[in-house]
Amino acid sequence: MILLANTEAEPGFSHAVNTLLAGGAALDALVEGIGYVEAAPSVRSVGYGGWPNMVGDMECDGAVMDGTTLSVGSVGAVPRTLHVAALAREVMRRLPHVMLTGEGARRFASEIGFTEDDVLYPDSKRIWREKLDGLLDETARAAFPDVPLIPLSNAITDPERVRDTTVFLGIDVGGNAAVVTSTSGWAWKYPGRLGDSPIPGAGFYADSRYGVAACTHTGEMTMRCATSHAVVQGLKFGLSLDAAVERAAEDLLALKGGFIGEVVIHALDNKNKHRVVTLRGEKPVSYWFWEPGMPAPERRQSEQL
Repeated sequence: MILLANTEAEPGFSHAVNTLLAGGAALDALVEGIGYVEAAPSVRSVGYGGWPNMVGDMECDGAVMDGTTLSVGSVGAVPRTLHVAALAREVMRRLPHVMLTGEGARRFASEIGFTEDDVLYPDSKRIWREKLDGLLDETARAAFPDVPLIPLSNAITDPERVRDTTVFLGIDVGGNAAVVTSTSGWAWKYPGRLGDSPIPGAGFYADSRYGVAACTHTGEMTMRCATSHAVVQGLKFGLSLDAAVERAAEDLLALKGGFIGEVVIHALDNKNKHRVVTLRGEKPVSYWFWEPGMPAPERRQSEQL
């Protein structure tokens, strides 16, 4: 067994550990753990504590992948829904589809009994409004949101430099690998924007035969390179975990044009080795790690490439 998650996972990490120790399936443990993160206002990039889009609406993304069956469930730009990772699992379980988005995803959520949630944290709303008022003149403020949004696109830099996701990666006692993601997306994003978090192969990928990978931060880059799949594909082709991560990182570092920013790759192989690397970051980031025999989960620092 093994569990890996980024630093935002703290509110739910121990819960996921306990489920694995009790013999639970990896996918169930990860969905349970990430649910605590989605509900925590202290986590400012996911669920209730996250940031709204440019017009002040919360649109959350989430996904799950079972590495043994390669089944995927994904939801994107979902309004009025806190627990999007659990919703994504229900897409995987109940529908012939892989992904639902927007109001269609919300309709599905209501149909299966998910409550409609007030997802926008009051402090996030206050900061969003202050940011907006600083960008618009009096006439535009009076007309908002019926104003052109494209000229405001450079405003999509949030107050805490958050372009992040919560990712949980794990392998259970039966050797089944899984990965789960959840995010409110890029703060002040253009409405309808999807990052890599709900995109299989970009923000996440799991194959129990080889390993698991997930990415955080600038999803616009990992979608261009299919980064998570590239890591697992490297393992499939016989590369070590270190070499597989570095090969995928080479593609990201070679990108030209478009938006270029920081990316963090989290990866596990089926031999219980893990690696977390930061690309184009000013400093390492923290992540959470646990494996049997450890007295408690440990907060560790990523490598920088």
